[in-house]
Amino acid sequence: MATIERTKFGELAAQVVTPTAAPTKTVVLMHGFGAPGDDLVALARYIDAPARFVFPAAPIALGGMYGPGRAWWQIDMLKIQQAMMSGQFAARMAEVPDGLPAARVAVEGALDEVIARYSVADDQLVLGGFSQGAMLSLDVALHRARKPAALVLMSGTLIAEQEWAPKLATLAGVPIVQSHGRHDPILPFSVAEILRDRLTAAGAKVDWHPFAGGHEIPPPVLDAVGRLLR
Repeated sequence: MATIERTKFGELAAQVVTPTAAPTKTVVLMHGFGAPGDDLVALARYIDAPARFVFPAAPIALGGMYGPGRAWWQIDMLKIQQAMMSGQFAARMAEVPDGLPAARVAVEGALDEVIARYSVADDQLVLGGFSQGAMLSLDVALHRARKPAALVLMSGTLIAEQEWAPKLATLAGVPIVQSHGRHDPILPFSVAEILRDRLTAAGAKVDWHPFAGGHEIPPPVLDAVGRLLR
């Protein structure tokens, strides 16, 4: 039986799910735009691996139509929908979101506290997320001096292209589980394929999981994450 703890790492509130058995990995997973801070916590029950899971909540409370939803940075959903409808989403790959640097600093500070509190070695830390959380986890991994043991990129996309491109080679040899729905109505499958190809060309060990679905996390993806962690 796992235990669930509510705590803070740096400025970020978080929930930590710790298994009864001694964890062999510590996994930090970040939720997507508009989701509540505990959106991914239930995944810990379905990922078959002796791992500690840390689920930080994004710092921005959206309110309004998003209710308890939170964000790592603000997103103009109307612009995203227009780009999807016009087939011009690839042109957005170069955009650097205004709040990305601040989000990166917050997550790096939280990671430092996670590592210190649980005495996590470099080869035990896995970083990942869903949608906006996947983008942020990759951005943090590219900017951080110590690379994670692995990455989990679920339904993310390519942003900050000019900033990321010269840093991709630092992920050479890093295992990455990447998944994306072929019918994703928010972040196009074709751009996820571009990101996959860029990571592979840079030497990352990409375990690619396309699926016949939308903007979601199907069970086979969780199975792949479990295999990665084991």
